[in-house]
Amino acid sequence: MKLIHRRMLLADLADVLAIENAAHSNPWTEKGFVDCINASANGYVCQVLLSKTELVGYAVLSAAAGEAHLLNVAIDPKWQGLGFGRRWLGWVIGWGVVQKAHAMFLEVRSGNLVALSLYESSGFSRIGLRRDYYPSLLGREDAVVMGLDLFDLDIQEVSEI
Repeated sequence: MKLIHRRMLLADLADVLAIENAAHSNPWTEKGFVDCINASANGYVCQVLLSKTELVGYAVLSAAAGEAHLLNVAIDPKWQGLGFGRRWLGWVIGWGVVQKAHAMFLEVRSGNLVALSLYESSGFSRIGLRRDYYPSLLGREDAVVMGLDLFDLDIQEVSEI
């Protein structure tokens, strides 16, 4: 199935928030997304992933000082398990390379075993732990800090998913 991506627009927020609320136990607020969209001149990149005209996922990224950060990413739960997350992560990593970042970093809930497995199988390594980083239904949950060295990746262009 062909997927396309484009810049996230304010008009996308209803769909993005629906996915955010379905995919995350402690979702970002609308204001968080609006702030990132409005900060595009300051190194923030907000992209949506589409199958035909249906929004199936998104990513919020930043790049500065030779580092790329994956701040938020999700695939709509009804589209999960089809390989879209792996393809989308491949695009995200390629974006970091094109930004000339030497490394990409992210945080993921320690209990999110599916995401941890995806990131590790894509080359990310566990480099730290932030204790009690995320709110959860049972109090707080640790965040696993992960990093990927981008220097050795041979990616010249990022366009297709």
